[in-house]
This record gives sequence, structure tokens and C-alpha cells, in this order.
Amino acid sequence: MHNNRIRSAGELAFNAAMFVCSVVLLWSSYRISGFESLSSPGALPMAVALVMMISSGLILLNCWRGAKRDRTRFMQDILPPAVIVMMLFITGYALLLTSLGFLPTSLIFLILSVLYLRRGGLIFAVGVSLLALVLVYIVFRLVFSVLMPAGIVPEAEILATIGQIFGGTR
Repeated sequence: MHNNRIRSAGELAFNAAMFVCSVVLLWSSYRISGFESLSSPGALPMAVALVMMISSGLILLNCWRGAKRDRTRFMQDILPPAVIVMMLFITGYALLLTSLGFLPTSLIFLILSVLYLRRGGLIFAVGVSLLALVLVYIVFRLVFSVLMPAGIVPEAEILATIGQIFGGTR
């Protein structure tokens, strides 16, 4: 069988990471209850992790064997600076969410993201971010009643006041 497949930058490392993750998942699922029977709590997670391990192992082996490297550059074509910056923004969002709460953290995240990705326009960034945040808040918090971290904004008191103004209860 002739293999003339071309491998991109970082593909081998990604496939190796997927294989390692699947082995860790298989071990973790085995630790749930061992393999006592097909109806044991860990049986389905073990089966899924085993399929993942076998398939990622075959993909890794295929990638390892004889594939030529193309001309892509990892830091320019696969993981450019914009992706790294957005990953840092998301990490910051996750770290600040419980302490600051949903509303201020989301507003900061959205403003910074729009400013960075659009390259300027503070008024536009704040306007778009506020509009998006209000829409997301209305849909998820008010319509679907999804609880979000309150943080520094006294959200419950604000909603109670709005409810009293309009004669409803909250």
C-alpha cells in the first residue's frame, strides 16, 4: 500500500496527545468499578474509552508511518497569536467568573475580545458587548431561569426591585 499522505505541523503531537488522553480515560473508567460485568457502572465508560484508545492509536500509527510534512508552520498556520490571545482571555474569564460573577466578567471578556479581534473602537466594543450581554442575560437568566454566578453585582436585589416596579414577584 502506497502512502502519499501529507502531515501538517503539530499533527503528530496532537494525535499522540489524543492517544495518551484516551489511555488515561480508560484507566479512569476502569477505576470506577473495575470490569465486574457488562452492567457495572464503569462498563460503558470503559467501552467508549477503549474505542477511543484503539482509534486514536491507529490514527497515531498511520500518522507516524511515512507521512511527509507539509509546509505549514505551527505558530503561524495552526496556532496563530489570535488563537493564543483568545485562549488567554477564556482562561481569565474562567478564573474571574466565580469571584466577579457572570455579568462583570462577561462584559470585560466581551469588550476585550471585540477590541482585540476588531482592532479598536472602544465605543463600538462597549455597545456590542452590552447588547450581547443583555440578550444572553434575558434568554438564559430570565427566560430559562439558568442560575449564573452573582459575584459583585447584587443581581437578586435588582431583579426583586424590577419585579416590584412591574407588580410581579421574583
